[in-house]
Amino acid sequence: MKNIVIIGNSAAGVAAIEGIRSRDRESKITVISDEAYLAYCRCLISNYLSGTVAEKDLTYRDAKFYKDNNVELLLEKKVERVDSKKKRIILEDKSQISYDSLIIATGSSPKIPKELKGVTKRGVFGFRTIKDTKEIITIASISHTSCVLGGGLIGLKAAYGLNKRKLDVKVIVKSGRILSQIADKTASELFLNCFQKNGIEVMLNTDISEIIGNGDLRAVKLDSGKAIGCSLVIVGKGVAPNIKLISETDIKTDKGILVDESMRTSVNDIYAAGDVAETFDLTADKYENNALWPCAVEQGRIAGLNIAGENIKYTGSLGMNSVDFFGLPLVSMGAFDTELEAASSLDREKNLYKKLVLKGSRLIGALLVGDIRNSGLYLRLIKEKADISKIKDDLLDANLSYAKIAELIKKKEEKIYL
Repeated sequence: MKNIVIIGNSAAGVAAIEGIRSRDRESKITVISDEAYLAYCRCLISNYLSGTVAEKDLTYRDAKFYKDNNVELLLEKKVERVDSKKKRIILEDKSQISYDSLIIATGSSPKIPKELKGVTKRGVFGFRTIKDTKEIITIASISHTSCVLGGGLIGLKAAYGLNKRKLDVKVIVKSGRILSQIADKTASELFLNCFQKNGIEVMLNTDISEIIGNGDLRAVKLDSGKAIGCSLVIVGKGVAPNIKLISETDIKTDKGILVDESMRTSVNDIYAAGDVAETFDLTADKYENNALWPCAVEQGRIAGLNIAGENIKYTGSLGMNSVDFFGLPLVSMGAFDTELEAASSLDREKNLYKKLVLKGSRLIGALLVGDIRNSGLYLRLIKEKADISKIKDDLLDANLSYAKIAELIKKKEEKIYL
C-alpha cells in the first residue's frame, strides 16, 4: 500500500484524488491545505464579491467526498519545504509527513509589489481566496471609494464585483491598455469603453507610488502626485506559482515546476499539476505556465492516474479564457496578438469582434467579443492541429457548424491511428 501525499486542495489536488481512487482504493491519501475551507471554486470568487453567488455555493467537494474516498484532509497546515532525499515534507509547525509518491498542486498567489510603500496596510488585498474576499466585503460595506491596481483579468473581475456593490471604483493601470494578457488592442478598447460606460474609471499609463495611512489605508498617491482618498485597494497584477517549498530540492523549475508528459517532475515519485506546473503549450510550441482551471483539472487527474499505475500522456496546455463583463462576453484562446496572418471582423457599434489567427494551414488562436458562438469549434480545431485550408474562407461565418469541420477532425484522427 502506497502513502500518497497531495499538497493543495483545489482543482488539481481534487482531480488527483479522483484519478487515484478510480484505479486504487487501498493506498493512503493525505491532502494538505493552508486554507481553512473544503475545496471551493476559485473561478467564482468574483461572483461571491459581486453578491451573485453565496459563500456556501462556492464549495464543490464537501466533507462526504473526502470521507467516501478515504482521504485524510489537513486544513490550515502550511508546508514549509519538501525534503526529496528523505521523501518527506516539513510543515511550518515543524511536524513531518513521509510519502512514497507526492503531488505538488500548490497553485499560485497574487503578485504583491513588496517595494510599494504602504502595501502592508490594512485594507490592501490580493484577490485569490475566500478569506481575502470576506475581508474585502466587510470593508466594502463601509467604504465609498476603492482602487484596483492592475488592468488584467483579476483586477477587472475585482473592479466589476465592487461596482456591483455600488462602490466608486477606480482602476489604475500602469500600461496603456487593459486585458493585455487575454485580448488584443481592439478588444481591449471595446472593454475599456464598456467599463467606463458602467461607471468605472480606468486610469491608463498611471501607477501608485505610495499607499497612505496610519495603520489603516486612507488614500493612494499616484505617480503624478495626485492623491485619491479610499479605504480599500485590491492588487490584481497577476499571479506567481507557489514553488518556494521545493527550493531546496533538485526539482527543475523555470516559471513554474517543469514536468514531463506524465506530469512527473525531474525528481522520481514527485509530480506537479495545476497553476504551479509548467507544461508544453500547444500553440506557442514551448513550455508555458497556463494557470487555468480546466488545465489544472486535467493535469491533476493525469498525475493521479499515473501514480495509480497508468501510463497516460498529457498532450499539452492551451491558454484560454472566458469572461463576461456587464453583458459583454469574451473568449480568447491560443495566440491572438501576433504578426501572423489573421482573419477578422469588427462592428464597434454593436460591440462585436472576431479574430482568428492562422499559421500556415493551422488555426492557432481565436478571439471573440460579443458573439462567442463557435468558440468550441475553434478550440477543437486548435487542439487537433487540423488542416483548415479547405474551410479557411468559412471560418468567420457565424453559421460554421461541426458538420463543416467533422471531416477535418476525422482525417486528423485517422492520421493518429494509422
